[in-house]
Amino acid sequence: MDKSVQRGYAPNDETEFGAAAVPRLHRAAQNLYYLLNQGYPIKSASVFVGNHYLLSERQRTALVRAVSSRENIENRGDKELHDLPEGGVVHIDGFNTIITLEVALSGSLLLKCMDNTVRDLAALRGTYRLIDKTSQAILMIGRELEKGGIGKAVFYLDSPVSNSGRLKERIGALLGDFPFELQLEVIHNVDVTLEALENVISSDAIILDKCKSWFNLNGRIIVEELGDYPFVDFTTGVV
Repeated sequence: MDKSVQRGYAPNDETEFGAAAVPRLHRAAQNLYYLLNQGYPIKSASVFVGNHYLLSERQRTALVRAVSSRENIENRGDKELHDLPEGGVVHIDGFNTIITLEVALSGSLLLKCMDNTVRDLAALRGTYRLIDKTSQAILMIGRELEKGGIGKAVFYLDSPVSNSGRLKERIGALLGDFPFELQLEVIHNVDVTLEALENVISSDAIILDKCKSWFNLNGRIIVEELGDYPFVDFTTGVV
């Protein structure tokens, strides 16, 4: 039996990302957004903004994941697909997609980012374990892909991450009977592979900047299956 885990939960999130903290986070995000648009690198700019607003490490991580420059936002927006490619092939960043849905099913912190993607703060760090939400997350993906009428789904899992083989087996067992072809790849460097492809499903910023086209699957799934999720929303004020 999979272990019951609240993926992505941190005890201080209610304080650090609660209603009282959000206005300060929004001000910090706008400051970081301004600096990125002036050409400052995100590492040094986020340290400066984080120090100025006395942000915690988790708040700083949230800013880095949620805030992008106007150029990057526009570039990603130009390549975003509004619908899944009917009859086509989609290339799925497996851990990235499944973990975010596990976080959503856990009711943990999720960010609605400036580029309209959904990102979490559940650091992988090379270690992953299947939990009680894993199967449900995989089935949510399958239902959305079936609804979109795709012809084939290729899942890419990072081989250096623990339990990648077990996750591959679980995906195959749960999605093997869906009406699309299923291909499961456990490879060494998923990011580099996805960066060269089209019809990519991921929220990884570097992949989105380099891939040919992408679809915001998790954003669609969460809205359709979980309703009005309490995101920490950083999309306000983007111009």
